[in-house]
This record gives sequence, C-alpha cells and structure tokens, in this order.
Amino acid sequence: MTAAHASLWKVLPKLLMVGFVSIGPMSYGQNAEKLAAQLCASCHGPGGRSESPMFPRLDAQTPAYLDAQLKGFRNRARGESAARADMWGIASRLDDSAIASLAEYYGHQNAPPGPGGSPEQMATGKGIFEHGVAVQGLPACAACHGAHAEGRETFPRLAGQHQAYLLRQIDAFKSGERANAPTMSAVAHTLTDTQAKAVAAYLQAQ
Repeated sequence: MTAAHASLWKVLPKLLMVGFVSIGPMSYGQNAEKLAAQLCASCHGPGGRSESPMFPRLDAQTPAYLDAQLKGFRNRARGESAARADMWGIASRLDDSAIASLAEYYGHQNAPPGPGGSPEQMATGKGIFEHGVAVQGLPACAACHGAHAEGRETFPRLAGQHQAYLLRQIDAFKSGERANAPTMSAVAHTLTDTQAKAVAAYLQAQ
C-alpha cells in the first residue's frame, strides 16, 4: 500500500461521516434534518420553504404524500419532465428509512401563507375550492385536500404552494405527462385556464 493509499484510508471514515462521500443507498433515519440540508435544500429551500416557483414547497406537506411521491420518483412511476431530470436520480439514492425520515421532517415544519391574487380571483378560487362547479361536474377541492387545504394522508397539502407550480402540475395532469393520480387527471381536464389560475392563486395565499 502506498503512502497516498494509506492516507486515504485514514480520512475516508471522516468523509463518510460528514457526507462528502456516499456509497450505496442513503439511510439517514436518525438525522433527517442533515439529509434535507444536504440533498434537498438547494432547490426546495431550508425547511422546505422554497422561494422559487420552479420547485414545490415541502414545508408542512403530509408525510404520507411525500413518502408516496418519493417512492414514485424512485420507482419511476411519476414521470413528468422535472421528475426525470432531477428527482429520479435523487430518489434512487434513498431507501425506505430515509424517505420516511424526510417525509416526517418536512411534515413537521411550519408553513406560512404566500401572496394572494386580486379580490375577484381570490373569490373565484375560494368558491371552486370549497364548493366546486356543479354544472361542470367539478368537485370541491376541499373534499380531498381538507377544509383548509392542509392535505389528508396521500392527498397533498395545497395551502401556501406556489401558484405557478400548481398550474404546472395541472397542465401535467391534463397532458398525461403526470399520470399517477387519476382523480386529478379528470379534474385537470374539467378546469378552464381561468379557473385553474384562480384556485391556484387562492391556494397560494392559504
């Protein structure tokens, strides 16, 4: 063994401990905050409070939903373009323990509301969220996502989510690019563009 090899073996355990070297699936069940900071925060922000509408907010998201989506990314069952470009590779490094830990970590964060739209837009969005649009066969969003858009189990929290991100997901459901939630695919085809913008603006402000 050369002197260089000997030096490497001396420092390798320390590198592994601080996360500079990764071998195999990540399982950081005991330190989800550290894993989130290393793996997720550069896009999703500290504590999941993403400031860019390119990346969804994860703060206070339901753990069951996050768990299901991360496994969907890992298994390549969720396949919109952003998933293929980024999340497939990241999720492939996570085992079930790491996924569960991240889901619980983000689920326990505080989630302040975002900015709202115009009064007219907010009123329209609130009506769709709470009551749906019967003449279109459009169900109330609250029926699945909770009275305050807080989410329920595998139905995601929508409160505070970026309007632009919500609209991209509606488009992905409508186009079939995202096909892992048949109910949302049907809803997306029912919403008009104006209605989608209104309900997304309302949700961002919750």
